[in-house]
Amino acid sequence: MKKIIFAALILLASHTIKAQVTTTKDTGLHSGKVTIFKDSRLDLLDKKVAEFNEALASAPRTGRGYRLMVLSTSDRTLAMNLRTRLLQLFPEQKVYMSFQPPYIKLKFGNFLERSEADSYKQDIISAKLVASNIYLVPENIELKPEKNKDKEKEVQ
Repeated sequence: MKKIIFAALILLASHTIKAQVTTTKDTGLHSGKVTIFKDSRLDLLDKKVAEFNEALASAPRTGRGYRLMVLSTSDRTLAMNLRTRLLQLFPEQKVYMSFQPPYIKLKFGNFLERSEADSYKQDIISAKLVASNIYLVPENIELKPEKNKDKEKEVQ
């Protein structure tokens, strides 16, 4: 019984419902034209989003590699002097300074290959910057994005 009443209501409702009808008054003189009013701040927002995306894409990534442990000391001035000399001699590499009480530790470089780290190790030893041993430490390192590597090759 409920099904019959429900079907009758749907038939009655569908008979009375009409689709939208366009009249000639609605189309008027502006037939086929759309006017868009755009806020100029949207262009600024687009530029900011593009800059953000580019910065995000060129941000350093991390991966497995090697660093050189060049110094572990409690003498802060010695650590700062060595850090300065390393940055002057090897500006293309980074020096990481950390404090693990009571020692200040200096780690040098971001190397993917062990051979590259060994060549820098020999350069540091030959420059007589460090009196103690230099250790090769496996760590998570900063990787340069591929896009930047391609740009560097083009410049050279």
